[in-house]
Amino acid sequence: MSEHIIVQVTEVIEETPLIRSLRLTTLDGTPFPPFEAGAHIDVVGPTGVLRQYSLASDPRDPSSVVIAVKREDQSRGGSAALHQVEVGDHLKIGKPRNLLALAEDADRHLLIAGGIGVTPLLSMAYELHSRGADFELHYFARALDEVAFRDLLESRAEFRGRVTLHIGRPRAEHRDIFKPLASSLTPQSHVYTCGPVGFMENVSTVFAPVVGDSSIHIEHFVGNEIDTSGDKPFTVELDTGQIFEIPADRSILSVLEENGVEVFKSCQEGVCGSCISGVLEGTPDHRDNCLSASDKAAGKEIALCVSRSLSEKLIIELY
Repeated sequence: MSEHIIVQVTEVIEETPLIRSLRLTTLDGTPFPPFEAGAHIDVVGPTGVLRQYSLASDPRDPSSVVIAVKREDQSRGGSAALHQVEVGDHLKIGKPRNLLALAEDADRHLLIAGGIGVTPLLSMAYELHSRGADFELHYFARALDEVAFRDLLESRAEFRGRVTLHIGRPRAEHRDIFKPLASSLTPQSHVYTCGPVGFMENVSTVFAPVVGDSSIHIEHFVGNEIDTSGDKPFTVELDTGQIFEIPADRSILSVLEENGVEVFKSCQEGVCGSCISGVLEGTPDHRDNCLSASDKAAGKEIALCVSRSLSEKLIIELY
């Protein structure tokens, strides 16, 4: 697949009053290359707004890909525009990128979704079923008519006996629901979660003591609230030898772009992972929601759009 391609909407399903799924195919019918379960893509809608959407389809089915879009009243127009597209319309999409990859060495996989957060976990469930892996999917929704992909979850063999719906359970009850699930796991198990921030925080609180922080895999929709009051300037050197001074009120990404350095970017909020680059020397100040806990601890990568430096200088390589 080239950097971006034009695709056609071939199916639209109104999954819930606020969520619709779009099935996308190539214009000439050629197959998509396989993607990793948990991946997301950039989507440019009719208004030209670029947003990231998780792939909800079977990674091993190259005939099409599926995304789900929740209409957000406070959005800048991206989700509302995609709720107006019809079968036959064209969209522009980018290559799949994955920040929520499945662990290869887990003895069990537990998928925990809140609302629209089920989207990336669906592709993971498809993949785990094809591997014959031990997994469960627990899906929390406020009401039955807010369960996206309900028909799919109830009819497909891949999900039969693997899916538990938790309907109308308030956030205050979630930890008590999680605890017996945690008791069935081991330190070799892995947990994957996507949903509202508070929902995912409860998942981490209950499961991290059992499986460890590095075995909790989280997919975020929004960036962190960042306190910039103590930010200081620092120096960035590229592996090419170019040196740039990063002021206290500017991002690494913005300074590089201002000086003609091409950096691949998308959300610019520390969520999508487009601008992640390698760290050769120095200590990053991680402020993103895309690198995993273990990646942050290793200090070998940095999200250029939001993260800064704890050392006076960073030497980085652009991917």
